[in-house]
Amino acid sequence: MMVWRVFKILIWVLFILYLACFCKGFTPQDMYLVDCGSPSDTKVGNTTYISDKAASEYLSTPQEILASTSSNSITSSSDSQLYQTARIFTGTSSYKFPITKTGRVWIRLYFFPFVYNNYNLSSANFSVSTQKNVLLGDFAPKNATMKEFIVNVNSEDLIITFAPSNNSFAYINAVEVVSAPDSLITEDASSISPSGAFNGLVNQAIETVARVNMGGPLLSFENDTLWRTWVNDQAFLVSASSASTNKSMIGSVKYPDGGATEDIAPQTVYGTCTKMNSNGDSSINFNVTWQFNVDIGFQYFLRLHFCDIVSTVANELLLNVYVNSWNVAQDFDPSSKTFGNLATAFYMDYVTPLASNNTLRISIGPSSRSGAYSDAFLNGLEILKLNNSMGSLSGAVSVPSSFSQGSKKNVGMIVGLSIGVPLALLMVLIVFVMFRRKKQERLGHSKTWIPISLNGGISHTMGSKYSNGTTVSAASNLSYRIPFAAVLEATNDFDESWVIGIGGFGKVYKGVLNDGTKVAIKRGNPRSQQGLNEFRTEIEMLSQFRHRHLVSLIGYCDEKNEMILIYEYMENGTVKSHLYGSDLPSLSWKQRLEICIGAARGLHYLHTGSAKAIIHRDVKSANILLDENFLAKVADFGLSKSGPEVDQTHVSTAVKGSFGYLDPEYFRRQQLTEKSDVYSFGVVLLEVLCARPVIDPTLPREMVNLAEWAVKWQKKAQLDQIIDSNLVGKIRPDSLRKYGETAEKCLAEYGVDRPSMGDVLWNLEYAVQLQEVVIQNDPEENSTNAIGELSPKVNNFNHTDGTSSVVEMSRVEDDLSGVSMSRVFSQLVKSEGR
Repeated sequence: MMVWRVFKILIWVLFILYLACFCKGFTPQDMYLVDCGSPSDTKVGNTTYISDKAASEYLSTPQEILASTSSNSITSSSDSQLYQTARIFTGTSSYKFPITKTGRVWIRLYFFPFVYNNYNLSSANFSVSTQKNVLLGDFAPKNATMKEFIVNVNSEDLIITFAPSNNSFAYINAVEVVSAPDSLITEDASSISPSGAFNGLVNQAIETVARVNMGGPLLSFENDTLWRTWVNDQAFLVSASSASTNKSMIGSVKYPDGGATEDIAPQTVYGTCTKMNSNGDSSINFNVTWQFNVDIGFQYFLRLHFCDIVSTVANELLLNVYVNSWNVAQDFDPSSKTFGNLATAFYMDYVTPLASNNTLRISIGPSSRSGAYSDAFLNGLEILKLNNSMGSLSGAVSVPSSFSQGSKKNVGMIVGLSIGVPLALLMVLIVFVMFRRKKQERLGHSKTWIPISLNGGISHTMGSKYSNGTTVSAASNLSYRIPFAAVLEATNDFDESWVIGIGGFGKVYKGVLNDGTKVAIKRGNPRSQQGLNEFRTEIEMLSQFRHRHLVSLIGYCDEKNEMILIYEYMENGTVKSHLYGSDLPSLSWKQRLEICIGAARGLHYLHTGSAKAIIHRDVKSANILLDENFLAKVADFGLSKSGPEVDQTHVSTAVKGSFGYLDPEYFRRQQLTEKSDVYSFGVVLLEVLCARPVIDPTLPREMVNLAEWAVKWQKKAQLDQIIDSNLVGKIRPDSLRKYGETAEKCLAEYGVDRPSMGDVLWNLEYAVQLQEVVIQNDPEENSTNAIGELSPKVNNFNHTDGTSSVVEMSRVEDDLSGVSMSRVFSQLVKSEGR
């Protein structure tokens, strides 16, 4: 045994000497590379991972289960061998690695779910933690996954604990624990909001969310001095057509003294970039934007890598850098960071406020300063999640105790704390609940819905702490304010099992009023920075408009620092849930056409039902809801905006919307019109037809963006090749042709070339008639695939001016805007109100 340990130490010494002699950059003092479950050492490139047996001295586990798979199609990456074996944990287990140099340490964990005997690793559910931090909570990997973290170690050991959740089990395929340079992340980052220096990064646990090489190739860990992987940026671009690449200067990149180094980012990152696709037009003005998925409630460390390989002379280019809606580097001159030298690497660090939305956008654009050259670029980007106030990277509130062979004194302390602290917290919680209930009883559980004036005379000032006394106004003269106690009763005190959806504004609960009426209750997330604006806009918009195909607002509540909206309940949920991602039955073609027609009627009314058009700005399948009869209604007006004045062509406004549905012209020019809704609706039409996500990065590159992919097939008159398999053989060719032409026109590059929603509606109703020309044989669709003559109703269509009597009649029947608001609300008020 002693000889084996001496031999291993000798191997490690030789390996570290090899790194010191032949590798550039940082040399780690601690390095543990373990291929878990493997009976022998594994070589990946020039790196050796020790076998599970050799690493057993670091491991404490109640049971020995080593798993392996013969699959040779796990992943195409160079580290695929690491996914062939795994160690399974049926109880809390831990690796304890000695640390010779305290400070920052990389932790990389590899997971791949395969089936071994009675263990299906895809059903595993577990947490992973260190002494100070929860790294993963309720983790259930479904694909080959590598999770990368940086933690700060101040003790002699790093203990990584795996704890199964919910009577499940845990597993791990490979572990890396490697020293990281302390200089990699320092205290030089800037806080975005509030602006200023950000302190405390050194002690943060960090998880890698994205590491992107703009305009360049995928870089594996073998091409990075710190064993990092950099991915290409194409999958994250909001509009690929707005960007071009420049990668001709890799060999010319210079690292300045005291600045960026090859450990910060490789030459291949700094020597390539993504820039504006301006086609030589120096006067053009738009942004290049990347979008990333993030977790709500965490701050994020952003590192933006720059190296000016675009300019021909210094001080030629000024650019703006945006993080979401914040301009973090206005009129920024890249050469100011490099003393006028081009092709010189540098980086800028920022820390975001707590994320209130599950998407993060990074944009670059040209400066509007007179005389500035119209271009912008970015070479690389890193997005790292910071632990929350409880030391967790997963939202867990505490760090589970490590599975270790500690002394009885330590065990007693852990047991005492684990029992005593929860008991104390439980007592405090009981006292708080009793006090709260008594206070509510004193205040009374009023069931009255209080009508308030929102226009003229008396205005209502909202009580939310986010409102700062902002006055809500609306074109109508009535709205209804529901007491918080009534909302609590309707939602069973916001029972989490009653949650039916989660959006950027907050959670949506199913509620039941005391007379049995079902409602949907949207509760604002208190961390949302945009919650007040959306709250106010919803009330203003929905108290102006009533329409059969718009979801009705029943009331709102702004007590106790809450922002709550109450709507009619839509029994069948979102259109999106009926297309993919759930086990709901497939919709028939006729149902899909009727849903699209209903949504089009709602949008057409928004665009034409008042003196100024209302632009929804967030048209997508998740915002089209279905009632018990599958009647479609447009929902979620938090981003809606009044259209241009009579003498204007557009509204200039910041870009808002959803990735994949966003009008590219609106994105480029920040000029909003009704045609932006038309574009988004065109994407919905294709989503309804093909039953797949509008953006799917897992598909081949040409298929990632549904709109671009489907339009190519439509132009070849072969749209039938990509439709939902459930619809094959059930759509008449003429109906599909008209539907495809309508979607293609909606997706025209320029808004002026797109039809109005009235035209879209006419064409969809025509597509229905084309589908129903033969009605004898199909009990589901009332149609067949046989060729037949058009019905008299279809033959008599005379569409000459972009509108039709069919559209106008539907508008007259559905338009309730002329009805007294008191009459409308008298039908909505329940026994809780008056």
